[in-house]
Amino acid sequence: MTGIGQGRQGRNRPGGSAGVLSEAYDTALLDLDGVVYAGGDAIPYAVEALGAARAGGMHLAYVTNNALRTPETVAAHLTELGVPAEAGDVITSAQAVSRLIADEVPPGSRVLVIGGEGLRVALRERGLVPVESADDDPVAVAQGYGGPELPWGRLAEASYAVRRGLPWYASNTDLTVPGARGIGPGNGAAVEVVRIATGAEPKVAGKPLPPMHRETVLRTGAERPLVIGDRLDTDIEGAFNGGVDSLLVLTGVTDVAQLLAAVPEHRPTFVSADLRGLLVAQPEVVEGADGSFLCGGWTASVSGGALVVEGAEDALDPLDGVRALCAAAWTDAGAGACGLDAGKALERLGLR
Repeated sequence: MTGIGQGRQGRNRPGGSAGVLSEAYDTALLDLDGVVYAGGDAIPYAVEALGAARAGGMHLAYVTNNALRTPETVAAHLTELGVPAEAGDVITSAQAVSRLIADEVPPGSRVLVIGGEGLRVALRERGLVPVESADDDPVAVAQGYGGPELPWGRLAEASYAVRRGLPWYASNTDLTVPGARGIGPGNGAAVEVVRIATGAEPKVAGKPLPPMHRETVLRTGAERPLVIGDRLDTDIEGAFNGGVDSLLVLTGVTDVAQLLAAVPEHRPTFVSADLRGLLVAQPEVVEGADGSFLCGGWTASVSGGALVVEGAEDALDPLDGVRALCAAAWTDAGAGACGLDAGKALERLGLR
């Protein structure tokens, strides 16, 4: 089996697996927004696929940069959707940033909270005291996603405290978050507001940075984890930084054009349309003698500054064409980002 244990290497092609992924890895480290649900509703096939993976013995853990809700609330929501979960199965960036703060300030310190209940609960778990005003004598500022109703005055409160010299921590810096109506601004957009107002830089805990990986390892004890996400710059880069394998699902933020242009640290080990990819073998991409790449009846190559894909009569799954295109694009780009025109290739696959 190839692909196992190759998360750090920034491969030049997607990996293959002769066996089912849910059997090759002991723990799935699943992102939530854009992977399991969007705007609160389950993404098609997610409930069934996760149920089958769990029935086969895979441990499911949910690792989210969204710091708004508590693990108990997230677990209850998952259970309502048909994905049974307990609070201990959920790891949030609120927990990661709270541990980071607790390691750097005295026990029992007051922390100004800009965000939701999930961040307040996580801070209390670490023995810290959440406060609401820069005038409440905080020793630090913790900023996490506060939802679409976050008042503008909360960002002003953070700015007052940061400009007074308080250390500033952010749960994550995702600029966007997927929802039922589309892609909206995430915590990173709110962080940018405070950065502009203060000129300061926060310490960040969430994916893809080490504090989140540390929190996940401490809470799950996974030995052969597979990171599953929809974002290249958080989920996939986080797996790369942690030296573990990853599965990109195309149900959230990342589209195929972005995948083809990925730099090495953003290149997933495996690619799937959705979470059903956990339940099947992953086809291998083979390099041809002429430098082209073959997968599932599709052949991808570079010609005249553009990516080209051609399908044989047995080429059935467009995603196999995507895998072949990834190999062609990533090999051509080397350690950089692919700048080749992919428009006609994506049209050939019916993806544009």
